Amino acid sequence: MHVFLDISRLLTVAHRPAPSGIDRVEMAYARHWMLHHPQNCTFVAEVPLLGFAALPLSLVRELVAALEESWESGTRLAANAARRARLALPFGRPAMNEALRKPGPKSFLLVSHRALERPGRIAAMRRNGCHFVPLIHDLIPLQHPEFARDGQAERHKRRIVTTAALADGIIVNSAATAEELAPWLSARNDRPLIAVAPLGVSPSSVDAPPVSLRPYFVALGTIEPRKNHLLLLNLWRQFANAMGGAAPRLVVVGRRGWENENVLDMLERCSALDGLVRESGSLPDREVASLLRGARALLFPSFAEGFGLPLAESLALGVPALASDLPALREVGRKVPDYLDPLDGPAWRNAVLDYARPDSPGRRAQLSRLTQWRPPSWDEHFIEVEQLFSDLVRRPTEPLAPRVSEPHHDMVRRGTARRDEGMP
Repeated sequence: MHVFLDISRLLTVAHRPAPSGIDRVEMAYARHWMLHHPQNCTFVAEVPLLGFAALPLSLVRELVAALEESWESGTRLAANAARRARLALPFGRPAMNEALRKPGPKSFLLVSHRALERPGRIAAMRRNGCHFVPLIHDLIPLQHPEFARDGQAERHKRRIVTTAALADGIIVNSAATAEELAPWLSARNDRPLIAVAPLGVSPSSVDAPPVSLRPYFVALGTIEPRKNHLLLLNLWRQFANAMGGAAPRLVVVGRRGWENENVLDMLERCSALDGLVRESGSLPDREVASLLRGARALLFPSFAEGFGLPLAESLALGVPALASDLPALREVGRKVPDYLDPLDGPAWRNAVLDYARPDSPGRRAQLSRLTQWRPPSWDEHFIEVEQLFSDLVRRPTEPLAPRVSEPHHDMVRRGTARRDEGMP
């Protein structure tokens, strides 16, 4: 199977001091195919007005190395590597066309949600004989539009409609995501193949944890309504009123997102939190790992998750977690974390106060359970992905894939994405 791997996202995030979860996934895919299957992969990215074009392998290697160094240690090398790749991209159409003309099975692999809003470009890849395989991270903007930016729900609907109409195979990060996606595929006579492949965790090298005279907790993730930071900040205001300077500390790690005015008001203007809550913003991976290693626990009171990468990263470092009771998080943490209702403030309060104690029975019990937990690996993830590709080889795609129309109320018109009759 020759893979056309879209790495458009990596060309646009080089300025960030720390990656998002989707950034990490696209990086893992680029690294995997660069190291293990370079002869069977064409790395591509979108060119405005032209569609997809190929990137030289040497520039991909340079970009991946620069991003890894930047995200690990906070250097700024990646911006130059991304700029060189973008400059070369418009000249990559001939190489792209040459690769498409080669005989044998091919797949177009899209592991960020980019380009799913432009189905014409994906349909063009299918007309050139490629199976289409996207990775769907979550359906949160559709299931919980109240947590999304304005317009994001409709945009994500277009992405899922494109997936439902054109995908030959779909990779999902959890069984929970697969279950949420299933109704969108119900209009098709020939369902796409589904691979449930949990995301891998690659623990960062860890510096010595910071010296702290008080126990502290870490909240890790973009500051947005879905992550439920407001619950934690209100708890810490209660701790300040009841315990004063003897209260545990909270470190909030992550960039500021959207529609979070109440959270930002508390971070910036609530004097009761002074000295107890610290907003660190985005940090390099090594610093995040160091902070986690010294924490009493990760606090993860999210309202919705497709996978829950911060939970996996925390447990992989041997750090306990207090997490929302969500299906996706239970898939990741299994029986290790203490799971709490994200709306149950008293339960979170009691758990935090327990874990803050040096002789905490709850924390001690979780550390015991953690010895039996094994982090998901990228090797295991790619075994599932490559099995999906093997199955697709026996399921050839129709050479002329239709375009996808704008979303309709019934999500996908029956027959829009017909494939060859009689396939297994």
